[in-house]
Amino acid sequence: MSDLSEEEEEAEEAEANVGEYEGERNPEGERHGRGKAFLPNGDTYDGEYEYGFRNGQGTYRFKNGACYIGKYIQNKKHGQGIFFYPDGSKYEGDWVNDQRHGHGMYTYANGDTYTGEWFNHNRHGQGTYIYKDTGAIYIGGWVNGNQEGEAELIYLNHRFRGKFLNGNPVGPGKYIFDIGCEQHGEYIQSEQVK
Repeated sequence: MSDLSEEEEEAEEAEANVGEYEGERNPEGERHGRGKAFLPNGDTYDGEYEYGFRNGQGTYRFKNGACYIGKYIQNKKHGQGIFFYPDGSKYEGDWVNDQRHGHGMYTYANGDTYTGEWFNHNRHGQGTYIYKDTGAIYIGGWVNGNQEGEAELIYLNHRFRGKFLNGNPVGPGKYIFDIGCEQHGEYIQSEQVK
């Protein structure tokens, strides 16, 4: 997943103090109301301000091609928003304190999608991941970005129900085939011979 570089984060933080600004100000001279900022690094922000901070609805365009359209609170992405990443991927959903957090959908550059819960920028909770190339669908638990917990992995003509740990099946589970057959068993982690 693409995230902002430290340089991009620093540029966002520096916006309040540098660059050109066209727009409304309050009696104290702070950016307040509607305005557009042009940062020295080539980034731009067009949106709402309150007491010098990006606050409310706005569009932040990065020089590298990334773009965020959504809500801000005190210069941080917070609320509903869409982030378009330079690699062509996109996240649309909830943000809290500059992190993907809550419910959202991420469309990856390869066409895969994840729709579900997010916690501190990671897939975390319940979610559905669709693999574009194979059409396989994972529906179930996620922990810190990894498939974990009870889940169902659905393929074209069969499905697997069981538990996952670090993206792999573990313990008891069953395969259910479209022709009506089932195979019950248990996944046991084998030790690798060195």
